[in-house]
Amino acid sequence: MTVPDPRSLMLRLFLPFAAGYFLSYLYRTVNAVLGPLIAGELSLPDNALGLLTSTYFLAFGAAQLPLGMLLDRFGPRRVEAMLLVIAAAGATTFAMADTLSGLTSGRALIGLGVAACLMASFKAFSQWFPPERQASLTGWIMASGGLGALAAAKPLELALGFAGWREIVLGLAVVTLAVAAALWLFVPDKVSDGKGVGFAEQLAGVRSIFASRHFWRYAPAGFWFTGGFMAVQGLWASRWMNVMESLDGAAVAARLTWMGMAMLGGFLFMAFFATALVHRGISLEKVYRWAMVAAFAAFAMIGLQPQFAGALLWPVLGACFSLSNIAYSLVSQAFPSNLSGRANTALNLLVFLGAFGLQWGIGGLVDALQAGGWAVGPAYRIAFLSLLGGQLIALAWLLLSGRRR
Repeated sequence: MTVPDPRSLMLRLFLPFAAGYFLSYLYRTVNAVLGPLIAGELSLPDNALGLLTSTYFLAFGAAQLPLGMLLDRFGPRRVEAMLLVIAAAGATTFAMADTLSGLTSGRALIGLGVAACLMASFKAFSQWFPPERQASLTGWIMASGGLGALAAAKPLELALGFAGWREIVLGLAVVTLAVAAALWLFVPDKVSDGKGVGFAEQLAGVRSIFASRHFWRYAPAGFWFTGGFMAVQGLWASRWMNVMESLDGAAVAARLTWMGMAMLGGFLFMAFFATALVHRGISLEKVYRWAMVAAFAAFAMIGLQPQFAGALLWPVLGACFSLSNIAYSLVSQAFPSNLSGRANTALNLLVFLGAFGLQWGIGGLVDALQAGGWAVGPAYRIAFLSLLGGQLIALAWLLLSGRRR
């Protein structure tokens, strides 16, 4: 096999995967702006809107373990390109649906279709680049996701002034097909280190990951912090800002844009400085721990003092979330390269189970409290503080298990 020129390799490998992850994050957070329009058009309560939006996370999470085995066996190019075709079909279904079931089906297909966008890029980087370059490349690929989050905020609100939400989603379907074609046609192949391994052996590798103490040190934080942030950012942040901070649609979109910019800043920090930090003796483990402490403090202040803390601390929460993705590197480094796809997707499974359960759960709890006579503001506060309680337990586990080790 001919080894591509390094500069050509970066362009042919990085750009298509970056475009895929841009779309993945755009799809993930788009309902923060589109959700109120869809809910108004179809008269959906908060519980139904939460289920609709979180179905993406359920399908995404359910795909993770099979996805890890597919990536290790068939390689990232083929797997992601084929799945993005499913995402385009899901976007088309979503755009043409007139019922909750149709919208939910489309959202689930989108979640399944973009399930490989980040994990496939991680796998490709591990195949083609040495370990010391992978942390920075991870930062760059995550930055493309940060751009997707930005596009799903103020730019999306501006686009709604020129086209309806259905036309916008159909346009995304076309772009998704174009990215799938770019992956299939331009990304170079490399023989997978898992090729020829039988299903039983692959499944044994998955079991070894879930039996690892190292994995379970980070899994709870993945569920409550990374998954929790996805649940809030993708839907409930906008509702919280509207109810608790009295912001209108334009102000909410502007606030989400600032949060997206802070996320992007965090990703770019990792892209530029991750390798340098390690060389200076500052471990990524330490950066991760402090980021989770800061995330907990910021979310606690938002929950307790929304009017005072919201303008300043939502962007802080976005920056901390970007650093939470260090956990993928911390988990996978404990396993051999032929397990890298499965190690990352195992953690991603916990993250997206958290995103699905917490996003739907927040809506269900708010509806239940209102049915019991609570006003909408206190109901949202209780829901957010319940999430904060789970994060406190996960943070304590992360810090204490590290000391025991």
